[in-house]
Amino acid sequence: MNTPESFVEELAAVDLVNTFNPYSDICPIHDTVDAARARRENLKRCLEAAMNARADTIWIARDLGYRGGRRTGVPLTDEAHLTEAEHLFGGITLARATTGPALAERTATVTWQLLSSIGRPVMLWNVFPLHPHAPDDPMTNRSHRKTERSATWPFLLALLEMLQPKRLVAIGRDAGEALADLDLPVSQVRHPSYGGQREFTAGIEAIYNLSSSARRPETATLPFAEFA
Repeated sequence: MNTPESFVEELAAVDLVNTFNPYSDICPIHDTVDAARARRENLKRCLEAAMNARADTIWIARDLGYRGGRRTGVPLTDEAHLTEAEHLFGGITLARATTGPALAERTATVTWQLLSSIGRPVMLWNVFPLHPHAPDDPMTNRSHRKTERSATWPFLLALLEMLQPKRLVAIGRDAGEALADLDLPVSQVRHPSYGGQREFTAGIEAIYNLSSSARRPETATLPFAEFA
């Protein structure tokens, strides 16, 4: 897993019960026929761009959500913000992997408002890099189990080895606890879902020394789905 290509190939080979692997699985309702390939390519291009740009920070949330990374293959990124991701990563091309209207997700929306203000490459990731869902209900979000984390933890370690970041930003308490034992500085911020948007924004602004004027007022009333 020492190159973006091998990293994505090995991630695509992971098969766990009650999880959707966006890099190998196809959703029969929403996906195009080549959706898994498109998501593999999206993730590989983001990894390559982060390495080329020497991104020194990784933002890490808990799990992929069903409206965001499950559909795009890019952590913390929904279809409504693929264009912003293309620009932040230096003009790469990221493909839609689903049919129908592009969906927006609350966490991705707030995250990308801040990333646009920061204006420099940040690698995005999840403690558990697949989408965990309730049994027989694939369009739900649940917290991953410790056994699932253990099965995929080597991918986080491989990502750290590839990018050699100086700092990690843990989005939410669960992510912060999972990253606590790593030998890297970890800045924990409130997760933006369930009423945490203002605290999340303030936490990121403090880390990056952003003026509060960069905050967009609409983050308090976004109508999109939550992401755990």
